[in-house]
Amino acid sequence: MPLPPNQVFYVSPAQIKEWRDKGEAVIVDVREPDEWEQVHIPDAILLPLSTFEATQIPDPQGKHLVFHCRSGRRCGLAAEKAVAAGYTGVIKRMEGGMLAWSAAGYESET
Repeated sequence: MPLPPNQVFYVSPAQIKEWRDKGEAVIVDVREPDEWEQVHIPDAILLPLSTFEATQIPDPQGKHLVFHCRSGRRCGLAAEKAVAAGYTGVIKRMEGGMLAWSAAGYESET
């Protein structure tokens, strides 16, 4: 099922970092708990794809809702699940996922 082009967008890690630094993003990490324990973006919310339910998506309250994973594939699957379940908000997918975030040298926690 193709994702609606007006609902799901790719966004660069640099843009997401800017939003995060300004408190303008809700970041949802859809990797698995073992990956999260190795490294994650501070203040991100873990909703593993293996147990992902659209009802768990936090209300972004006017902020940018960002999904990310390791490389960018699983966050697309999570977006598909959310849209299929009736989620109507805009979802941003981080291009390149955690690999791109780390490669850019952005802050992360272990």
